[in-house]
Amino acid sequence: MPLNKIRPLLTLACMIATCTAAAGSNVTHDDQAMLGFAPANAATQVSLEQRFDAQLDPADQRRWMKQMSSEPNQVGSPHDKANAEFMLKKFREWGWDAHIETFSVLYPTPKKVALELLGPHPFTAMLHEPPIPGDATSDLPGALPPYNVYGGDGDVTAELVYVNQGMPDDYKELARRGIDVRGKIVITRYGGGWRGLKPKLAQEHGAVGCLIYSDPHDDGYAQGDAYPKGGWRPAEGVQRGSVADMQQYPGDPLTPGIGSTPGAKRLAIKDAKTLLKIPVLPISYADATPLLRSLSGPVAPASWRGSLPLTYHVGPSAAKAHMTVLSDWSQKPVYDVIATIKGATAPDQWIIRGNHHDGWVFGAWDPLAGNVALLAEAKAIGALVKQGWRPQRTLVYASWDGEEPGLLGSTEWAETHAKELQAKAVLYVNSDTNGRGFLGAGGSHSLQHLVNQVADGVTDPETHVSVGERLRAHMMVEGSGKDARPDAKVNAKLAAAGGDLPIEALGSGSDYSAFLEHLGITTLDLGFGGEDDNGGIYHSRYDSFDHYIRFGDPTFEYGVALSKVAGHIVLRMADANLLPLRFGDFSNTLDRYVGELHQLVDSTRKATAQQHRLLDMHAYALDADPTRPLAPPARESDVPAIDLAPLDQAAKQLDKSAQAFQAAYARRAAAGFQLSATQQEQINQQMGHMEQALTDAAGLPGRPWFKHFIYAPGMLTGYGVKTVPGVREAIEARRWDEANRYAAITAKVLDGYRAQLDRLTAMLNPSS
Repeated sequence: MPLNKIRPLLTLACMIATCTAAAGSNVTHDDQAMLGFAPANAATQVSLEQRFDAQLDPADQRRWMKQMSSEPNQVGSPHDKANAEFMLKKFREWGWDAHIETFSVLYPTPKKVALELLGPHPFTAMLHEPPIPGDATSDLPGALPPYNVYGGDGDVTAELVYVNQGMPDDYKELARRGIDVRGKIVITRYGGGWRGLKPKLAQEHGAVGCLIYSDPHDDGYAQGDAYPKGGWRPAEGVQRGSVADMQQYPGDPLTPGIGSTPGAKRLAIKDAKTLLKIPVLPISYADATPLLRSLSGPVAPASWRGSLPLTYHVGPSAAKAHMTVLSDWSQKPVYDVIATIKGATAPDQWIIRGNHHDGWVFGAWDPLAGNVALLAEAKAIGALVKQGWRPQRTLVYASWDGEEPGLLGSTEWAETHAKELQAKAVLYVNSDTNGRGFLGAGGSHSLQHLVNQVADGVTDPETHVSVGERLRAHMMVEGSGKDARPDAKVNAKLAAAGGDLPIEALGSGSDYSAFLEHLGITTLDLGFGGEDDNGGIYHSRYDSFDHYIRFGDPTFEYGVALSKVAGHIVLRMADANLLPLRFGDFSNTLDRYVGELHQLVDSTRKATAQQHRLLDMHAYALDADPTRPLAPPARESDVPAIDLAPLDQAAKQLDKSAQAFQAAYARRAAAGFQLSATQQEQINQQMGHMEQALTDAAGLPGRPWFKHFIYAPGMLTGYGVKTVPGVREAIEARRWDEANRYAAITAKVLDGYRAQLDRLTAMLNPSS
């Protein structure tokens, strides 16, 4: 999970004062009524949330994290199961109806990993993370060696080629230099895209093996002092991780689309689309340094160079490398802990709250920082129930297993219960890592106003303004520089305008994927970060309790803040008269996305014309060595007319329908939501299913598991989102016919969503 840079608190404080003055009394922005609640019920809700907050104790979270991160916690480890049983006991102690749901999944674990450089200067890689002074768990036994799960087995010997971050443009640059990776072992650094894309692209280009290392430029000493002096990655630290092709589908590679239950029909391993064929190993920058020194050939382009004390060459190497990966390709159990409190009046509407509990080793930050916040919420809700409160809708709290290797526990549970979830689930709230700093929120944009209202009611532990005000200031700071990213500039303008803060669109990388992108359930992902130094120990042995209490959230106050934000959202969804969703926010966001598609077409056409001019003038630059001219890139095809008119029309009509809904909703709200029990049930059922109308059973092109037509992980970004993905990715890949086809298909999906919204508006109108 990417982290924002730390900002000076003085600057931040000034920005808070500036944006607060600009917004005036705009604490709840353009709608001061509590969304979804009649006024009398809103007062009761505020009191309930205050009682909930009073139950939250940071000492609980500290104690639970210390216990749950005290031994290696990866899938299949004894402590992973012990943690599930510990949580089961706690949920039951707090009054929840709880059980463990177990799935059997394909999970290869390393039996042998080895890497050596042959030739006149031999070197044997450590492939191990040594103990760190002051880190009590770093020398404990039971951890698996660093590995990339779902890479292939292999024993290969070949020359090395450095491919930078191993993304498509990097291979184009190698081709211009006449360098081929066929039959080679590629060495690539983390960054630029999801790790699983690196060996996938290497395999597609004919490489026989892939090494992925962490360059200190990205998360080591170039960013700050290395652990234990500071929080950043030490020389021997290794980022583990999955390399499954999860852009096809997450979950058990052998059971796509169905739960991995005992009687499930499983694919043969050779037929699983998400498994790679070549061996892959993650290595530290200590182990990478001798390998990079062995490379000859051209000096790497400036943008390819990291921060190691060497000259970065592309290769190939004079000496060969020998790598071995041999795995145990057996089934392993994953343990999902599921806890329920049945709703009093609407038991068939479910609010689901989830976080995973498995780690790559100890997993204090990723994921236990979020998991202990979830436990704190469950304890506080249990106390409210014992005091006599009962949620109107059913609450389901879930601690997933197997997220790290491929969202296994959440995906298998969601696939197993798909029909019931699509009938009953009205919200899934996810968290994962949690640190210190700024609130991050992403998800279905119908939740945007609810998130803003809740964020304005939770106090930031450091600045003592609301977490919403602090986030507003942060967005204005992030988007104010001349080098700010385009999306940061857009967010800064929206923040400065004083209205609701935008929430982000979701791609993948955590347990929300099956709920949002496969089942079409309204989804939210939450967490704090930006001022902690956890990024350097991501997926390593050093993601430990001792690291977290120094460089994460030492007081666990932001753990409590996460519990408040997530807990208030859960409680409001549980007890609202009408579900607190605002569909006009989605419509407004869609307008931006459609506008971006027009800009993408225009910029692609201009870039193509510029390339053609340069090629015609033979104006492409030479290599740094003028005696070695670069080959010109392949000539891009002309950009034909792309017909986005169906999307334009669908978005325009949706705007009108959203305005009509909001007017009908406002009239009902002003009258105190005077609805019969039957009317309320029918309206809430319709509102709870709105997100599903943004899905299509056929799914996205080439990957039918992903059925949401507005949010999806990018095929070449991994975790990163692609909005309106059927159209956007076709344009980016220059598949012009597909872009036109999916513009029409997506417009049809949006028309279905609009029709459902119109039916909902009719139900809200008093005349109905």
